[in-house]
Amino acid sequence: MQYNTKRAALKISEYGRNLQTMVEYVKTIEDNAKRNKMAQGLVQLMAQMNPRVREQENYEQKLWNHLFVIADYELDVDCPFEKPTREKQLQRPEKMAYPKKNPKYKQYGNSTLSFIEKAKTFKAGEEKQAFTASIANLMKKSYLNWNRDSVNDQTIYDHLEELSSGALKLEEGFELNHTSTFNLNKKNYRKKRNFSKNGKSNQKYRKR
Repeated sequence: MQYNTKRAALKISEYGRNLQTMVEYVKTIEDNAKRNKMAQGLVQLMAQMNPRVREQENYEQKLWNHLFVIADYELDVDCPFEKPTREKQLQRPEKMAYPKKNPKYKQYGNSTLSFIEKAKTFKAGEEKQAFTASIANLMKKSYLNWNRDSVNDQTIYDHLEELSSGALKLEEGFELNHTSTFNLNKKNYRKKRNFSKNGKSNQKYRKR
């Protein structure tokens, strides 16, 4: 009896040892037409063995890639897609650019910074002013989430001007939303929390 520990390691365990054995056999077929036909049959069999792969985009190409991996990239057949190579499989992906951070004003987040950059591209007018006002109110809300006590509106004006390099300024006399409008959710949360506590206490009282 031959144990699996003494056999060649499985390239892709999802397809099992029998399919890997069939792939090794196809590699030995000398007739090119027969070898190609057998390879196509193996891809169809792999699709049946691993039906989840069909839910993925370009699943046929992935099945062919799996076939070449199982064959240790030594299968000479006509592939309908670009043949994968060992070098490409071992190639590391390019390093992704890390999102820019703003260590000075972390409370506003990268989304606010992207909004500011977008607003800077607007032409002067009502649309730019409306967008700038929305950004300023968003900054105030973000600031209050970070510091729940309060924030001076002038602080928001100064930060907006600094982060936009002086490109965004609010109209004279413009007022930000009142702090209480940003705390409505917190008040509701407190009410619900008190209500739930009272509910629990009443249930205990009823049990007694």
